[in-house]
Amino acid sequence: MKLFESLNVAGMVIPNRVMVPAMVTRLSGEDGLVNKDITDRYVRYAQGGAGLIVIEAMAVHHAKSGPLLRISDDRDVPGLGDLVRRIHDTSDSKVVPQIIHFLKISKSGWRQTVDMLSLAEIDRIVEEFGDAVVRARAAGFDGAELHSAHAYTLASFLSRANPRKDDYGGDTLEGRLHLITRIFANIRRKVGNDFPVGVRYLADEFIKDGYTVNDAKLIGLRLAQLGAAYLSLSVGGKFEDAIHVAGQVPYPYTGYSGDRCMPGDWYPAVPHAQFSAEVKAFIRAHGFNTPVATAGKISDPGDAERLVATGAVDIVGIARGLLADPDWPNKVRHGEADRIVKCDYCNVCKHLDGTHMRVICALWPQGSLQAPPDDRSTQAPRWSADGANLVATVGQGKAALKWNKAAGAARYDIFRTDPLGHVEVADAVKVTRWEDHNLLAGMPYRYHVCVYGAAGQGGVPSNTVTVSLPMPDVSARA
Repeated sequence: MKLFESLNVAGMVIPNRVMVPAMVTRLSGEDGLVNKDITDRYVRYAQGGAGLIVIEAMAVHHAKSGPLLRISDDRDVPGLGDLVRRIHDTSDSKVVPQIIHFLKISKSGWRQTVDMLSLAEIDRIVEEFGDAVVRARAAGFDGAELHSAHAYTLASFLSRANPRKDDYGGDTLEGRLHLITRIFANIRRKVGNDFPVGVRYLADEFIKDGYTVNDAKLIGLRLAQLGAAYLSLSVGGKFEDAIHVAGQVPYPYTGYSGDRCMPGDWYPAVPHAQFSAEVKAFIRAHGFNTPVATAGKISDPGDAERLVATGAVDIVGIARGLLADPDWPNKVRHGEADRIVKCDYCNVCKHLDGTHMRVICALWPQGSLQAPPDDRSTQAPRWSADGANLVATVGQGKAALKWNKAAGAARYDIFRTDPLGHVEVADAVKVTRWEDHNLLAGMPYRYHVCVYGAAGQGGVPSNTVTVSLPMPDVSARA
């Protein structure tokens, strides 16, 4: 598979094209230092075979932010260095930190915007990013990633919503690019040209009057001109349309742009890759071979392989899917895709991040802080002698499914077959009941349930049931 071919990223050779994008764990303390829980989380990704691991966003400054990693002081380097060594000792995965600057926010809903920054404060930000990359190199990272996406400082300068009126202003594209251009120049002065520095930025802001892929292509070209090692594309996640809850710090993933950033189960698979493909084609047409990564609800190995094999993108980022099952790369490589613990995009992890609670996956065994080990020695779960006894009842526009509990079950995947024969995993649950609210009357739908152990070992599928909602009596309403 092309997905498991190596790739030279500005001198950093990643062993395959599967990337763990930065995903905040909230496992650090208020001090922002590396601890055992954080180390275990990222070593687990290395054990699973990811090619590139991007460590969760770590701040380049000292602003209060709750449990968030830091790279803002030389005292942070030893712990980060230990983390890197543990990952390198575990596998040939490459590892980079995502470094971030964020502006102030409060529980009242007030937030600092880029036009409130003085020129001296902007100068300090430039230095802070440069110093953070120096620390990343000192810690032994294979490179670094600038966080210029979502609701954070660098992205806010790039945004069409940038309200500044000076050389950094939003009225012109060059004004919006001015800060990150200065940051790159400062990084190169401090660490030279042989340390790979990639950029995470937005392919579409998904806010009113925000920029779209048309601007993203131009931004990508400038970043390539600046020597970015790779371009990692995301979307949305902005404060401009966030829903503020009284008494809580605003969370930029609560509005429509947040939905687009971390699409839930009702979105189609791979909804954003076409933007990354456009950016890649654009910069290639201008003579740059900068690798391009995409992300966004990519969980099916066939989709991941297609994106890379067709040349649409060079790297596939899988955040929630690899949180659910860090062994996704190894299982795909070994032809064991049927053992993958499939993310159901319930977004419990997103909610935990937003409330500054430790981020886990709802599909893990109860009480687990890390994904379970890939223990092949355990037996697959089994139904009792009565079997699954899957039954379905129809009423009030929905189908309600119930089945028997299976011994050793960690989760149940509900498979739905639509009238055209298309089979999909409709959901994954730990309980023995589920409801389907998305049915069209008059159409037959078939269901069966598969039971899985914690490491993805599957048992015998349940019996199959078929349901059909009755057509509404429209004549009675006329």
